[in-house]
Amino acid sequence: MTGEADAVASLVLDEFKKLPAKRKPSVRDNGMHEWVPLSGIVAQGPGLFKCVALATGMKCLPALKLPQTNGVAIHDWHAEILALRTFNYFVLEECRRLALSGETSSAFLRRRTADEIAASPISENQNLWHGQPFAWRQDMKLHMYCSEAPCGDASMELIMAAQDDASPWAIPPSIPQTPTPTTDNDNNTNDPLSLPGRAYFSHLGVVRRKPSRGDAPPTLSKSCSDKIALKQCTSLLSSLTALFVSPGSAYLTSLILPEAQFSASACQRCFSADSEVGGRMSPLAHRQSEPPETAWGGGYAFVPFTVRTTTEDFAYSKRAVAARSTLTSASNLAVAWSGNGLEEGIIGGVLQGRKQFSEKGASCTSRRKMWGLGRDVAELLSVEDGGVISRALAVGVYDDIKEVDLLEARRRVKEETRSEALKGWLRNTGDGSFSL
Repeated sequence: MTGEADAVASLVLDEFKKLPAKRKPSVRDNGMHEWVPLSGIVAQGPGLFKCVALATGMKCLPALKLPQTNGVAIHDWHAEILALRTFNYFVLEECRRLALSGETSSAFLRRRTADEIAASPISENQNLWHGQPFAWRQDMKLHMYCSEAPCGDASMELIMAAQDDASPWAIPPSIPQTPTPTTDNDNNTNDPLSLPGRAYFSHLGVVRRKPSRGDAPPTLSKSCSDKIALKQCTSLLSSLTALFVSPGSAYLTSLILPEAQFSASACQRCFSADSEVGGRMSPLAHRQSEPPETAWGGGYAFVPFTVRTTTEDFAYSKRAVAARSTLTSASNLAVAWSGNGLEEGIIGGVLQGRKQFSEKGASCTSRRKMWGLGRDVAELLSVEDGGVISRALAVGVYDDIKEVDLLEARRRVKEETRSEALKGWLRNTGDGSFSL
């Protein structure tokens, strides 16, 4: 299946090539050649093979800055995570288009039938009914391309091999073998040191925070490996998008990595449910979509993807840039692009050229803008669904959205996944008290 993997990678790379020069890494005045990771989501179905979202980026906000963000700044703009956010923007815009047009389907979404909705309550409480009006089309597969191995557990062997001394680093006695969350008086987890970042490479199969520089303020943003592993359970849909679209078919079929960025043992350990190869998702094997009665309900199941390799490479990857110049530097610029019109440059989590926490700097993929988009779509659908989604999104503050009854099934999926497979996961709190 290398041919299909190459085709997926080529679609993402070709869309990036079309972007204007201002969206791409540059050569600085001092001769430094910039590099950046790239990630993209590709939809494949009958007569259609299309990149629907892509992003570049490699930074995230320190935990101490989250209370200042007010829903404006993105917390994590590593390419993989920004691509997922952009995909959710793409899906919500598709929902808006269908709601405005009255059409029953697009190339990507379809309206659910009344019988479908009635047959799929969203929780074990059969009286809790949520008529998500849309579903991702079952004949439309989703692939993800990443120009670098996702940070965290899927890249540990590659990091160790890149050291002058490739032997695993020892874990100091003061560092627990299993991260132990601590809480403050408000019951919010707040101990970033209990999640390893760059250090302790011999500690494998664990949840990690983003690998910021050793002298940087700590972050609680989980690694891309961990977030992508979780998507095998929650689907690619965010909490907000899952109010509109049933998650049942919105799972990745494959994750595509360049051959130089693939470690079979790391990917098996990180993403697999096969206990014989040490897959850390093995406690959830019984939640796979077949047989359906073992799944969580509400359209959720454990749906593992296949990791494939490609011979295609990104012209601005770290290794490609290093082959052209000995003077290299990571780019501060991130880019978000979608197949339905979004194109943004992002620096520091906000639109390029804007103040970091000014509302004018909010990306279309920020919490604030996505909540607003969701409200707009819900209003368009309020006649047909009786205002169910509109009421869910009319909460006082952003954090309340994730606690609405309509998302009970999704909460259960996340809680079980984190407690049984992705142990030690600490919530990244502090940016949920804003309102629209």
